[in-house]
Amino acid sequence: MTLDEEYMTKALELAARAYELGECPVGAIVVDPEGNIIGEGYNLREQLQSPTAHAEIIAIEQAAKALGSWRLTGCTLYVTLEPCPMCAGAIMNSRLKRLVYGAFDDKNGACASVVNLFEERFTHIPFVRSRILMEQCGGILTRFFRELRDNEGNNT
Repeated sequence: MTLDEEYMTKALELAARAYELGECPVGAIVVDPEGNIIGEGYNLREQLQSPTAHAEIIAIEQAAKALGSWRLTGCTLYVTLEPCPMCAGAIMNSRLKRLVYGAFDDKNGACASVVNLFEERFTHIPFVRSRILMEQCGGILTRFFRELRDNEGNNT
């Protein structure tokens, strides 16, 4: 197992926590240049009733507090799902060095699927690596949305 896969496994554990809460199962961690996890998060939009409570935003905020700086220079964000435009913006604004994600998001992805904001002329663009544990990352999302649809069908 590669280092990227090990960190993605941790992000998947966080996605499972979101799943247990009935949240869209996305997990994220921020790793500093020495390999320490300095931020972690999972989706909490329903729990917090906040449109910005995405896994990436929560992990980035925690990492910034841990470092005492908004600049996450040299750090890597691991997230189970391709970031949306809001999260891609936070990645650029926090100066993350790398983004590693698992599954593509054909409806809201801002790193390849719908649009690639990292191809634009922004001040800071991270190195991006995708498809890390893609099947596992996509699988938990597929299961979540299948159950959601099945439960909605039972409530009629």
